[in-house]
Amino acid sequence: MSMRELVVLGTASQAPTRQRNHNGYLLRWDDEVILFDPGEGSQRQMLHTGITATDLTRICVTHFHGDHCLGLPGMIQRLSLDRVPRPVAVHFPAGGAEYFARLRHASSFYETAELAVEPVDADGQRITLGIGTLEARRLRHPIETYGYRLIEPDGCRMLPERLAAYGIAGPDTGRLLRDGHLDRDGRRVTRDEVSVTRPGQRFAFVMDTGLCDGVYALAEHADLLVIESTFLESEAALAAEVGHLTAGQAARVAAESGVRTLVLTHFSQRYADPRRFHDEAREHFPGDLVIAEDLQTVQVPPRRVPSPG
Repeated sequence: MSMRELVVLGTASQAPTRQRNHNGYLLRWDDEVILFDPGEGSQRQMLHTGITATDLTRICVTHFHGDHCLGLPGMIQRLSLDRVPRPVAVHFPAGGAEYFARLRHASSFYETAELAVEPVDADGQRITLGIGTLEARRLRHPIETYGYRLIEPDGCRMLPERLAAYGIAGPDTGRLLRDGHLDRDGRRVTRDEVSVTRPGQRFAFVMDTGLCDGVYALAEHADLLVIESTFLESEAALAAEVGHLTAGQAARVAAESGVRTLVLTHFSQRYADPRRFHDEAREHFPGDLVIAEDLQTVQVPPRRVPSPG
């Protein structure tokens, strides 16, 4: 059975606190296990999750500020220590290639793991995966930054009552689904006549950024949106100055983009009470709202059920 869930390793921005580790997020999506923005302590946080370095299939880094990447050296070395038997892809802004090289070889170790290094060098760049497409979009931050979204292709759902009306059952259903049509009693029945489109699911990951087109492009129709909300509206001017979002801005993006589940994270250490983020976001977003906590698991919501045309 497929598993689609987000595991939060850390939720602090810039500096960790007693309650919040540096950033780190794991996405389990069928056969893919993607690590996003491993900050300091990510390797240790993973010990509490049941997910190991051997499970990882790829690593995505949004940008090379320390709270989003200083866990890379330990994670890369752990891949070799555990002798991960397959290549692990790594995506990051191409302009930060020198930073990645330094982090990759930050100390001496015996490298046995194979990294498939695939930098992102263009807005809208797409990486084809077995489960769909990973797309990177440029964000607005003082250094080169990209957000990511995972897009599952649309499928189809067969309608039992329509199949029955045409007398189609058993292996014929599979042939119709595979071939797109089936000749039955002198008539051709097409797949479209007995099915409806099943929208593919979408996951979006938006870290350090001010409001820009890339934020909205990533969030569009996301089933699960993980987005930074470093500040509250009382610090909106500061947020704009340093290239960050407020909880209210993130919530408005989610509401305008048709997001189903909104996960706010990357909180400034100046705020001790996370309920303030909830209250501010709730003013704008009516859907499922999660104020992320370290070591929390958030399920990707069930598929939207298409209605027959």
